[in-house]
Amino acid sequence: MPEIQTGNGAHTICSHGKELAREHSHDWMVLILLASIDLFLNIIEPFHRYVGEEMMVDMKYPFYEKDTIPMYAVPSYAVVLPCVIFFMYYLYRKDVYDLHHAVLGLFYSVLITAVITDSIKDATGRPRPNFFYRCFPDGKAAFKDNGDVLCHGNPLIIKEGYKSFPSGHTSWSFAGLGFLAWYLCGKLRTFDNKGHIAHLCVIVTPYLFAALVGLSRVDDYWHHWTDVFTGAIIGTTVSAFCYLQFFPFPNHENGWAPHAFFLVRERENSVHTETTNAHSNDLEGQGGETRH
Repeated sequence: MPEIQTGNGAHTICSHGKELAREHSHDWMVLILLASIDLFLNIIEPFHRYVGEEMMVDMKYPFYEKDTIPMYAVPSYAVVLPCVIFFMYYLYRKDVYDLHHAVLGLFYSVLITAVITDSIKDATGRPRPNFFYRCFPDGKAAFKDNGDVLCHGNPLIIKEGYKSFPSGHTSWSFAGLGFLAWYLCGKLRTFDNKGHIAHLCVIVTPYLFAALVGLSRVDDYWHHWTDVFTGAIIGTTVSAFCYLQFFPFPNHENGWAPHAFFLVRERENSVHTETTNAHSNDLEGQGGETRH
């Protein structure tokens, strides 16, 4: 980490933000790359798995174009809400390292999860539970000579019909809200062995909401339960790895702040000690000259 002078000891956006952003510029560039990869994965056509007539038994659920949790709403609670909480803590603590690393870790958690999820979606091509009415909106089935479906519905709706596994809503929710749960766990010092069980209820809330989002995907017949379960595992795992890249375990003595905060503080204390010692030596030298 580059040498950063502290002035009055506060780590604010104005005093440290520019240097911090420059130091992690490559990390932000990789984020742009991940976003571009995920955009590409959403543009390409997924694998069209063979779907015979006898396989349609579990794919004739109703097709509701308006789902309970629309995709555009996911970033609002999985990304924007955590960022608002991060900024509120910054206003209280004035620690730009905490704000920067929390936002960076959250973005990595969500985008890595998105790339993994959409890669598996495209490669697997699993039909959704409502695939029949995506493929045949008029209810009249048609099949090719080899027995595979011959869809005559909207191409975009059919394309999405092959993206059941795993659930993107669920993986995104657990990636963003899971990261938030880790963050709150550290800030509230939930595992400080003092027995404040109320803190645990706060930590569970983001996971509960993410789970309810996953259940809504099953209720809307957009996903099988295995899609949701797998999406939850992906999001939970990635969020944990991304959080621990920047912060200690919540049960650690210093689990309330990012690793960078303590590294910078240690460097500041070292610089202060060296400055004090140098000043003392100068005073002693001047005293010796006077006596002479």
